[in-house]
This record gives sequence, structure tokens and C-alpha cells, in this order.
Amino acid sequence: MMTTKENISPEAKDILEGIRQMKAGEIGRIYTPEQILAIAARQSSKLTQVEFAQLLDVSVDAIRDWEQGRRSPRGAARTLLRVAMQNPKVLRQLD
Repeated sequence: MMTTKENISPEAKDILEGIRQMKAGEIGRIYTPEQILAIAARQSSKLTQVEFAQLLDVSVDAIRDWEQGRRSPRGAARTLLRVAMQNPKVLRQLD
């Protein structure tokens, strides 16, 4: 089944844009592993940044900083992000 550009997810659109930029020889947005972890963990839990921050008991600014690469999650926060990415239901059970 062929998917039209209107029916694809925002993530898929980002990937396609990255491919277009690579073909054109442009430098696209570069993500750090920590950013990818933070973004993927929140998206896998299907929560907004505010909801995810409340669940992790951190500020929404921390979530935004992690996702935008201004700061990196450390220690327990990084472990919680890994758990959230692999099994988002576990964190919800703790709430």
C-alpha cells in the first residue's frame, strides 16, 4: 500500500526531509544520542512534554532542554528514559 505525503507521520516527514537534504548536499538537523533517547522515550509513552515531565517528576523545561539538545539527561533520569522507551507502561504503573 502506497502512503501519500499527507498521510505520513511527522517523524516520517522529518526522515524524508533529511533524505532530501542529503541528496541536495545540504546539512540537515543533527541529533545527539541523548536527544534521540529523550524524544523516543516521550513519544513511545504517547505523552505531551508536560505530562511526561510530571510522570518523571522533572520540570517541563528539563524535558524541552533534553529534546532540544541544550542539556543531557544524566544518571537516574537517563535510566528512566530508557525504561520509558522500552516499556512505557512501567512508568505509568508507578504513578
